[in-house]
Amino acid sequence: MARPSFSQKVPEGDSRPRRVCDACGFVDYVNPRIVVGAVCAWDARVLLCRRAIEPRRGFWTIPAGFLEEAESVEAGVQREAWEEARADIELEGLLGVYSVPRISQVQIMFRARLRSPEVSAGEESLEVRLFEWGEIPWDDLSFPSVHWALRDFDAARGQAVFPTRSNPPGTLG
Repeated sequence: MARPSFSQKVPEGDSRPRRVCDACGFVDYVNPRIVVGAVCAWDARVLLCRRAIEPRRGFWTIPAGFLEEAESVEAGVQREAWEEARADIELEGLLGVYSVPRISQVQIMFRARLRSPEVSAGEESLEVRLFEWGEIPWDDLSFPSVHWALRDFDAARGQAVFPTRSNPPGTLG
């Protein structure tokens, strides 16, 4: 069987160039990836995971990762917390939705409470640790969105109801 041949063109009724099958007209839409995660707290401490995988191996992050097909956002957040830190969490609300168009990602972050302070490194983490706010290794955080989520968590600390945050001004790109 011959491999399909695709051309880059603007499909009828569309406004953007897309990969279109030359034989049948199938449009191969490529959409952003969704990342889900949470800033997880136990008392005044927050959970961070030191990455065991690239990109940014060895840097600290919050439990987060790509949403799987047929998975709810909430289930994805809980799965990522378990996979990375063996953390059992209760979601407390949507913290922020961050756009990272340069890598085609939408990142959906929650505020969460650990059901127990007992955590341990999963396969994608070198180590996990609960940090007091003043101990957070800000210079060794893995991605700008981890900074944003932590700062937004701090701004919402102590509030039962808090507004959903988004990218800080001037950070799209």
